[in-house]
Amino acid sequence: MNHVELGRLGEDLAAEHLASKGYIVLDRNYRFMKAEVDIVAATEREIVFVEVKTRTSTSFGEPEDHIDDKKKRQLFKVAEAWLHERRMEGSPVRFDVISILKPGKPGESVNHIEGAFWYL
Repeated sequence: MNHVELGRLGEDLAAEHLASKGYIVLDRNYRFMKAEVDIVAATEREIVFVEVKTRTSTSFGEPEDHIDDKKKRQLFKVAEAWLHERRMEGSPVRFDVISILKPGKPGESVNHIEGAFWYL
């Protein structure tokens, strides 16, 4: 499985996880300029922008450890664009991370980190 296939599998698992928790998936792979957010979902109270990190092992750390400040700033810009396009500026938002290890293999784990980070 190549990197793109692994990422797609992780995003599919993350979307299923969110749906099982009652979230409504509004958008996937939304792009603004050169940045992208993997999943945009909604709860009864807020819009949730979700970054999905999928890895086959923790040899280089936990998947969520690979979200740096540059990536966070990109996510904030993408979120602002998504909200602006839909005339939803001012809506309550949250940024989550879903970390997936060993997708489709024994020991698979899905870790949903709600409110993983806030605007910088």
